[in-house]
Amino acid sequence: MFHMYILFCMCWWSLIGVFGETVSVMEGDSVTLHTDLTEIYEDDEILWNFGAEKFILAKINRGTGIFTIFDDVLDGKLKERLKLNNQTGSLTITNITTQHAGLYKQEIHGAKLTSKTFSVSVYARLPVPNITRDCSSSSSSSSSSSYCSLLCSVVNVGHVTLSWYKGNSLLSSISVSDLSISLSLPLEVEYQDKNSYSCVI
Repeated sequence: MFHMYILFCMCWWSLIGVFGETVSVMEGDSVTLHTDLTEIYEDDEILWNFGAEKFILAKINRGTGIFTIFDDVLDGKLKERLKLNNQTGSLTITNITTQHAGLYKQEIHGAKLTSKTFSVSVYARLPVPNITRDCSSSSSSSSSSSYCSLLCSVVNVGHVTLSWYKGNSLLSSISVSDLSISLSLPLEVEYQDKNSYSCVI
């Protein structure tokens, strides 16, 4: 009997090139952008901003007691997702999405001005392909052997490739560049085939 299993991979969005430190995170997870400070000094002022427009996300001034998050920028896309570490000034983004990929910059105004940038890439989770099978005898085959028709399908995807593999060998594939489309790819195998087949998106 043939073996069948499903693999899936992840696509990712990075809205910018590589500047400073590169950070990759899975959609839905949290990521912390570190200041590399062990503590904030009285005279330090820390600013966090985002994007080429330098939207201010957070401001810290221990001397004046300011620990402020401005999460209403970007049309509220970061609302209730930002957290500040009051000791180190590090910024955490929770429940991150592909909309939050981009360039984050930290500026520390103190005895001297220092800055650090983070290029954040967010990997989107792809759906697991669905496999259906029909193991009736193939009428199109001249052989008397029984065959199984496999159909691998996935819905609401875009810019992906769907492929059948036999072990590590690629058997067939189909690609789509549109958004939100249903995709399917058939495969016919012998019923008594003991090889492993995988459908990969």
